Amino acid sequence: MDYSVIIARYGEIALKSSKVRSRFEKKLVKNIKSSIDAKVERNQGRIYIFPEDYDFAISKLNKIFGIVSYSPAVSTIATFDDIEAKLAEYTDFLIEEDLIEDKTSFAIKCRRVGKHDFSSQEMAGFCGGVVVRKTQAPVNLSNPDLTIYVEIRDNDAYIFHEKIEGPGGLPLGTQGRVISLLSSGIDSPVATYLMMKRGCEVIALHFDSQPYTDKKAVDLVNQLVDQLQEYASGVPIKTRIVEYGDYLSKCKECAPEKMTCILCKSGMYKIAALLAKETNALAIVDGSSVGQVASQTLPNILATRYGVDVPILSPLIGMDKREIEKIADKIGTFEISKIDDGGCSAVPRYPETKADIKRVLEAEEEMNQKTLFLKLLKKFNYILKNSIHDLI
Repeated sequence: MDYSVIIARYGEIALKSSKVRSRFEKKLVKNIKSSIDAKVERNQGRIYIFPEDYDFAISKLNKIFGIVSYSPAVSTIATFDDIEAKLAEYTDFLIEEDLIEDKTSFAIKCRRVGKHDFSSQEMAGFCGGVVVRKTQAPVNLSNPDLTIYVEIRDNDAYIFHEKIEGPGGLPLGTQGRVISLLSSGIDSPVATYLMMKRGCEVIALHFDSQPYTDKKAVDLVNQLVDQLQEYASGVPIKTRIVEYGDYLSKCKECAPEKMTCILCKSGMYKIAALLAKETNALAIVDGSSVGQVASQTLPNILATRYGVDVPILSPLIGMDKREIEKIADKIGTFEISKIDDGGCSAVPRYPETKADIKRVLEAEEEMNQKTLFLKLLKKFNYILKNSIHDLI
C-alpha cells in the first residue's frame, strides 16, 4: 500500500492551556522535521506527516518524545464516492496482507471534525457496507478482530487500521536543561532517557577517574551518548568530561578509606551544580536507586547531596535492577553497559553505608575541596564565568 500520510497523536499536551499547548505542538513539529524530511502540519489535536521516505519516517517516529501513537494512512476527499473508492482499494490491500477474510470480524470507527451533510454514524455504516461487499466479513462492534478507522477532517478523509505505539512523554526541549551524571553503567543512561522523555534537554557529564578506571569507560560513555542521541531529535545531547583522577587521589589521601565513595559522589554533585549554573541548567540527574549500592543508602544520599544548591533528580529512585535493565534493553543501552569497563579500583573494600554529615564536611575541608574544584575546572574544557566566584 502506498501510504500518503502518517497521522501522529499526542497525549498530555492536550491537557495544557491553549498557549502552552500551541508552544508544545510547535516544538514537537520542529523535532519531527529535524529527523524526517517531510512536510508536517498540525490540525485540531493531530499532526499530519507527509514524508519523502515513508519507511525511514516510520523507523524514526517511535523515538520522538511527545508522540503517543501514529498511524500510516491513505487519504482522499471527504465524499461518499471518493471514500468508497479509496476504502475498496484499502480493503484489497488488507486481503492481500491476510488481515481480513470472510471469517474475520471487523468494525469501522469513524471520527469527524467539521461541517458535513452526514453524521459519523452514517459514514461508519456506509463504510461497513463497502467492506462487507468486498469480503463478506461479519461486523462486530464490541470485540472485532480488525478495526478500520476513517477520520474525516473538513474536506479530507483518512483511512488506516494500525495505531502504532510511540514513546509518549513531552516534546524534547520543552522543560528546560539538566546536567545528567553519565557513567558507563546500566542505570545512568536509563535515568537520562527518562528525563529526556519528560522533555528535558541534556548535558551529559562524565567523570573520567583514570588511573582508577580504564580509558575504556570513556569510550563506552561516548557509545551510550551516541545511542541516546537516537532519541534526541531536535535537541542533541552535549557531552562534558571532567578529569577526576587527581581529586579521587586526594579523597583517598585525606580521609578514611571507607569514605572514598562518599567524597567522590559529593564532589560530582558539586561540580555538576557549578556546571548547571554556567549553562542555565535547572537540575542535576543521576541514576540512584535506594539501597542498590553503598553510596545509595538513605544516609549516604543525604550526606553526598548536602550543600548542593541545585535540585537533584533521581528518576530510578524506586526501581529495582530488573526494571531498570528492562528499560535499558528497550532503548538499546543495555548491551553497551554490559561491556566490562574494568570497574573502579578506588572503591574501598568496606565502604561507608551510614555517612555522618559532620564527618563528611570535616573531610571536605581537610582536603581543601574548593581548591581542588578550581584546579579541575581550569583543566575542564569549559570557560568559567560566574561559578568561579563560588570557589574563591
